[in-house]
Amino acid sequence: MIAGGTPVEVDTSKTGFKLTPALLKQYLDKYGDRVKGVVFVNPSNPTGIAYTQAEMNELAALIKGKPIFAICDEIYSELNYDGEYSSMAKIIPDQTILANGFSKSYAMTGWRIGYLCATAKVTDLLFKVHAFAVTDIATFVQDAAEAALKAGDEATKEMDAQYIKRRDYMYKRLTEMGFECSQPMGAFYIFAKIPPFLDQDDNKLIYQLANEAKVAVTAGSNFGKGGEGYLRFSYATSIEQIKKGMDRLAEFC
Repeated sequence: MIAGGTPVEVDTSKTGFKLTPALLKQYLDKYGDRVKGVVFVNPSNPTGIAYTQAEMNELAALIKGKPIFAICDEIYSELNYDGEYSSMAKIIPDQTILANGFSKSYAMTGWRIGYLCATAKVTDLLFKVHAFAVTDIATFVQDAAEAALKAGDEATKEMDAQYIKRRDYMYKRLTEMGFECSQPMGAFYIFAKIPPFLDQDDNKLIYQLANEAKVAVTAGSNFGKGGEGYLRFSYATSIEQIKKGMDRLAEFC
């Protein structure tokens, strides 16, 4: 936005909330040399999808060698449940602007610390903005990040195992209630299509659920037009709380 670019939203609701090579080619053909970057959120908030290496290879092939950046949000990269993590940075490093951090992968959600990887030419330009937008990171947060890098891998594996149990339980309960959803491959969200017997206006339904069922969820339309008629459920809490929430939701349904 600072550079004067115009975001173009791609509706992926019909492709499992993934940007496919066919969709990407359609938009590249439509907008031509006006395309300066393609944003990838992998794994995704709110859908929980994650791209395989094969999918990334196909997408990268369409922009490789062109004056187009792959702008990659990989904040959930360590919360990847189904196989080896894939990244555009492995395929087209000179065209990748990668944003990541510690808040999700190391359960430091209140201690914001992140980083960006790109070529020196890109980072030199970004630093001009960053230097006047961010002052400093608290020392104790930096200490926590250092500890996470040195000794956090085992804890992350244990956390992933817990997330998988919670995901499987929530997915089973939601599908039994009539919600249509895919089992997430990463992050800690389930993006579920509202069943026909409930209010299809997701913005109205979240207030009904909060007031009547005492269940807090997020409206899918908050994430774009393709999310209309969906709800985002989070399993970033204890299994006991998830069970309580699912029981309340089942009673509401």
